[in-house]
Formats: sequence, structure tokens, C-alpha cells
Amino acid sequence: MSLCNDPVIRNQWHVICALEDISPRNTHTTLLGESVSFAANTDTTGARAWRTDAPDTSLPVTCAYGYLWTCLGTADKPLFALPEYAEADRRNVCAATVGVRVSAPRAVENFLDMGHFPYVHTGILGEQPHTEVREYDVTVEESTNDVIATRCRFYQPMAAAGADGGMLVEYIYRVPHPYCSVLYKSCPSDESRLDVIALFVQPVTEETIRAHALVSVIDENSTDLSIRMFQQTIFGQDKPILENQFPKRLPLDPRAETPIRADKSAIVYRRWLSDLGITYGVIPAAA
Repeated sequence: MSLCNDPVIRNQWHVICALEDISPRNTHTTLLGESVSFAANTDTTGARAWRTDAPDTSLPVTCAYGYLWTCLGTADKPLFALPEYAEADRRNVCAATVGVRVSAPRAVENFLDMGHFPYVHTGILGEQPHTEVREYDVTVEESTNDVIATRCRFYQPMAAAGADGGMLVEYIYRVPHPYCSVLYKSCPSDESRLDVIALFVQPVTEETIRAHALVSVIDENSTDLSIRMFQQTIFGQDKPILENQFPKRLPLDPRAETPIRADKSAIVYRRWLSDLGITYGVIPAAA
């Protein structure tokens, strides 16, 4: 198992576990090819993490958005902001953690892709003949350096666990971290608000991940179980598609894979990763 020598990725905060799953008992996971252990603090002040082979030392930790995050390098900035999580009337559910044999960038790119909805998530996030990906806009926000896609619209038969019929859904995609993406979408129960679904990808190795999902919704009727089941159904449909991707790492050379209009977000995301100097989980463009 190769270790990560990418300084940009090593200095990022990375998700390792849902807070609700942490106990005082030592638990082990793999991050960037390294064995990491974590446990809840006995004084209830949070959790600690450490390299498994160095139990007397500590890694930095952040408890945010229902998950535990750590950094194997030097975190030079705070974790990205997600202010919706703190809104009092939101249902915040750690909806799924799924292991997938694919690279982290491939998983994020799939999350950004609306074109697969009618074919992979038939009857839920899409259906024929509603297959057109309408024109939308993608930019890199100057103040935050986030990738932002706006004016994304797609017809969905069942947009959320609490939906009771099909609707034309408005999407905003945001990529604030090389391995994380946040989706803001029309709320079925309140037209003035947006539901939030976040994908936090834990890079186990260059070609294996644990994908963690946060669902933050305005929904008084659904149970946590139904929200989890809805999201896990989506993950279950995506998993075999992702694991059949070849190559598993994401090519950054714009000539490597032929883009279409629906891939506009993917094109900007790949260019953004290249500009950041990311080398882990990708196939860098030739010099």
C-alpha cells in the first residue's frame, strides 16, 4: 500500500468517521495509506486520533457536520464552512458510509454528474424521456476558490425521502475541498429553502475510499431511518458504476476522456485539481 506524498492532500482535513459511531474503545481506519486510530475522549470533550504505530502522539482533530476529521500533515486553514448545518430547524442525518473501490476524485466527479440520473437512478433521481441536461453555469469562486455550478435543473420522480411526487429540481453544486462536494437542491416541503446533501470522501488509498454522506433537510415527516434508506439506495446504485470506472484514478489531461456538455462541471473540477497541484488519486496531465 503506497503512502501519500502529495503535500496538498496531506495538508487537508479528511473525514474518518461519523461522530455517532465513535466510542471510548480504540477504532482503526486507513487514511492515505496510513493506519489511523481514534476514540472518544472519556471526559466527553470530543475525540482524539493518532497514528496507530505511534499511540503516544496525537493528530489534530475537528468535529464538524456530524463527522470526525483529521490531518496527516499541517492543516494550514480551517475546514470549509457549511452554515446550513447549524440552522435550528434542519434534520441533520449521517446517512451512509460506503466503501468503494475507486479514487476519491472519481467519486466526487460522479456526484457532480446529472447525466447519469435517468439511467442509474431510474424512478428516483431521473427517468426517461427526461434525459436532457439543461445548460448550466460553472465557475471557480474567486473569494473562496470553491468550484460552483449554478442553474442546474433536472426532473426527478422522487427528489428526496419526503417527496410525494415528481418535480423539476433546482441544483447548486459546490466543491470546497478536493475530495468533498456539497449539493444544494430544491426542498419539496418549502420552496424558499434548499436541502443540503454533502459527500465527504475518505481516501483510504489512491484507488479505494469510504464515502460518507450528510443529509441536512427541511423535513418534519420523514424518519432518520427513511432518510438513511433513501441515501443508501442511491449509494447502492452508484457503487457498481464507480467500481467499473477505468482507470480508477481520475485523468486530468483534458484529452484523456471526451467531454460532452453534461460534463461541464467535471471539466472545471479536473482543471481545478490540476491548478491545485493534486497528484494523489489522479493521473496528472502530461507536462
